[in-house]
Amino acid sequence: MSWRFSAKGPPLKARSLFPLVLVVALVAGCGGGGTASLDKDDVAVVGDQHVKKSSFDELMDQACRSFKAQGRKCAKAGSTDYSTIKNQAVTLLVQQAEREEKAGDLGVKVDDKAVDKRLTQIKKQYFGNSEKKYKSQLKKQGLTDEQVRRDIKAQLISEAVFKKVTGDVKVAKGDVHDYYIQHPQLYAQPQSRDVRHILVKTKPLADKIYAQLRGGADFAKLAKQYSTDPGSKAQGGKLTVSKGQTVPPFDKVAFALKKNELSKPVKTQYGWHIIQALSNVKPRKTTPEKQVSDSIKQQLIQQKKNEAMTEWVNGLTKDFCKGGKVKYQVGYKPNPDPCATATTSTKTDTAQ
Repeated sequence: MSWRFSAKGPPLKARSLFPLVLVVALVAGCGGGGTASLDKDDVAVVGDQHVKKSSFDELMDQACRSFKAQGRKCAKAGSTDYSTIKNQAVTLLVQQAEREEKAGDLGVKVDDKAVDKRLTQIKKQYFGNSEKKYKSQLKKQGLTDEQVRRDIKAQLISEAVFKKVTGDVKVAKGDVHDYYIQHPQLYAQPQSRDVRHILVKTKPLADKIYAQLRGGADFAKLAKQYSTDPGSKAQGGKLTVSKGQTVPPFDKVAFALKKNELSKPVKTQYGWHIIQALSNVKPRKTTPEKQVSDSIKQQLIQQKKNEAMTEWVNGLTKDFCKGGKVKYQVGYKPNPDPCATATTSTKTDTAQ
C-alpha cells in the first residue's frame, strides 16, 4: 500500500512495498457509527472500531524512513512537518476505519482467503514466488507480513466498495455522440506532408549547403553530415510534419513548397533550415465517430463512476460527522478537524 504524506518538499511514500497495492484515498473521513469508548492505546474510535496507536506509529515510522531515503532528517515532534504528517496519518486511519464500517452496510466482506489470494498474486508478480525475496523486501521496507495483509484487506475493501457504488453507472449512446461533437479538436487530424530538412546554425553554412544541393549533391548525405536536428539527422533529414505544429516560419514554407521543390535557407529560432517537400500535402482528416465511440464510452463511464464514488464518500463523511460519533484521543485530533469542514459544507448545502 502506498501512503502518501506531504509536508515540505515532494510527496513521501511511507509504504511503497507493492506498486499493485494502493489505497484509494477518497476524501478525509471522520465520525463513526457506534459509541465505543476510547482505550488508552487508541488514537481514535470510529463507530465500533478502535484505531490503535500501534497503527499510527507504523505510519509515522514509515514516513521517517521515507525522509531518510531522501537524505532528509526525520520530522521532529513539534515541527510543522511533524504536525502535517501526524494529521494526515490520523485522518487516513480514521478514514480507512470509516470505509470498512460502512462497507458492511453494502454487503462487502473481505475474508482471510481473499487476502491470501491477492498476496499470492503479488508474490508471483513482484518476487517470482520467492518467499525469500518477499521477506527480504519486507525487512528492507521495515514492514511485517501482518501490516501487508492489513493493507491488502483495506485495498480489497476499497475495490469492492467502488464496484458496489458504481455498479449501476451507464452511459447512453447520445452522451457519446454529444462528447464527440463537443470535442472536434480531439478527433481531427490536420494537413500533413513528408519533408526533409537540414538545420545548421549559420546562414553562410546554410547558403553553402543550399548551393551544393542545387548542384546535385546528395541531400541525405549532407543532412547526416551537417544537420543539428537530432530527431531527423539519422534519417537523412526526413520527417512528417503536421500543419500548425512546427514553428511558424518552417510551417509556412514546408506547406507552400511544391512536391520535390527545395527551399532557400529559412530562419527560425533554432537556426537555418533548407527544406525539401517529398510528398503532396495530405488533406485534413477527421476520425469517424464509430472508430472512437468505444473509447469515448469507456472514458465517460469512468468519469461517471468517479463522480458517483465522490458523491458517496461526501455523503459518508457527512453521515459520520452528524452525531459527532468519532472520538479522538487527547492530542490526536487533526487540525483542521475534517468534521468541521463537512459540517460547514452541509450547512452551506442546506442554505442553498
